[in-house]
Amino acid sequence: MTHLTERPPSPAAGTVVQGGRSAALATAFVRGAVAAGLGLGTLAVLVTGLWISSPYPDSGPGGALHAAAGLWLLAHGVDLIRTETLAGMPAPVGMAPLLLMVLPGWLLHRAARDTMEPHAMEPYALGPYDEEEGGYRSSASAASAAVVAVACGYLLVAAAVVVYAASGPLPSDLVAAGLWLPGTVAAATGLGVWTSAGRPLPRQEQTAVALRSAGPAFVALLGGGAAVFAASLVWHAGAAHESFTRLAGPSGEWSGRVSVLLLAAALVPNAAVWGASYGLGPGFALGTGASATPLGLTGATAVPPFPLLAAVPAEGRGSWPHWAAAAVPLVAAVVLGAGVGRSARTWTARETTLTALIGAWVCGAATALLAAAAGGPLGTGRLAEFGPVWWQAGAAAVLWCAAVGVPVALGVRAWSRRGLKPAPRPKVTTEPRAGAAMAPGPVADSVPAPAPVPVPVPVLLPEEAEQDDDGEYEPYDYLPAAWEPPLPPLPLPPPAAQSPAAQSPATPDGEA
Repeated sequence: MTHLTERPPSPAAGTVVQGGRSAALATAFVRGAVAAGLGLGTLAVLVTGLWISSPYPDSGPGGALHAAAGLWLLAHGVDLIRTETLAGMPAPVGMAPLLLMVLPGWLLHRAARDTMEPHAMEPYALGPYDEEEGGYRSSASAASAAVVAVACGYLLVAAAVVVYAASGPLPSDLVAAGLWLPGTVAAATGLGVWTSAGRPLPRQEQTAVALRSAGPAFVALLGGGAAVFAASLVWHAGAAHESFTRLAGPSGEWSGRVSVLLLAAALVPNAAVWGASYGLGPGFALGTGASATPLGLTGATAVPPFPLLAAVPAEGRGSWPHWAAAAVPLVAAVVLGAGVGRSARTWTARETTLTALIGAWVCGAATALLAAAAGGPLGTGRLAEFGPVWWQAGAAAVLWCAAVGVPVALGVRAWSRRGLKPAPRPKVTTEPRAGAAMAPGPVADSVPAPAPVPVPVPVLLPEEAEQDDDGEYEPYDYLPAAWEPPLPPLPLPPPAAQSPAAQSPATPDGEA
């Protein structure tokens, strides 16, 4: 990957600016650290404000800051351990609010994107000057080192937060921190680099079409899941309101209502993923041995009191409103197949099928990834399993998109090819043309002569005909296609030679 920086040529072209490499690496490192600090500071201000407004603070400002550090780690997918429980035993907290992940992900994405800009890479390493492009080229190794510096700056702050949260009520699981933190940072940084490069797709046409079609299909799947969740929440609005007032505390304490409302808003994307998994068929777990699927709710003795969980159907067998949720993956698969079929007009059936299958696997992988992030344990015992099972949701998405998307892609391809006609081929005949020598093998029919091409010929206008001798440019126009140059005049035949008798005057008979 190369970037160009506009600058006039100089004798120092092709050299590395003295001190530029170290300065650029330090700048990139600081960018990553600042991105981490902004996300952590935002959560700290929010949690501290809620703690100040609470009439019954359980701990001092140190407890609020430790809680903010734990929430920041949870936003990166790191499992936390809740030490203060009623039973006295530590309980894991592994379900991260997906909306909470947007802030640190966006900050890190922006830091990596800004680092890859040409003006940011200018003092880093200057390659040879490109006269055609009008700028210096920065090497790919220089850009890669700058992005690694951004990630290192971010991870250094994250490591300090892990150490600080270990002494609070929400310490992190060290194994989860060692896996999820680098993975989240690498993913967000890679997206920033991809954005700075213009979001390129693979050069292979089939792969690019599969990725472009899987994106709208995945969005349709999540949108349908959100619609299923919203419809169920509206249907159970009374139970949701009762649960909200129970958790918020007395009516005069607005801080409790705001806290519950913010937590519910942060979990709305999780609910959309749960609704999508519900429509796919595997559903989601509501504890050990309890699951909610379109076929019904089984094994659930009591659902934890939370406004969003009021949308869970009642225990028992499902009915047609529950089965109607299967329209969500059906629509997503149709969107995938239509996207592939529109681009497969000139492809073979095998290429179309393979592209649709690739798109199905991409959509399934994205669904499994979000399902893993949207669920997790909320305690021990019955709440050890909560949310969709990632591999079941991903496998169901692949099956739906493959079973429905492939026929739809082939059908759209066939429909778009209905107006195509094969290219005409020259007719062949075994009869030779007149005047041609006899030779074995077919002989192609004579091809008609091409139509005459318009030729620009100067045409003088009457009022400017006299200016031709002055050496000025004369206007001209195009003659029609049927115009042919005039033939030269035919030469007149020479006068007929007269006989000598005709040349001499007539004389009387007998005279000389």
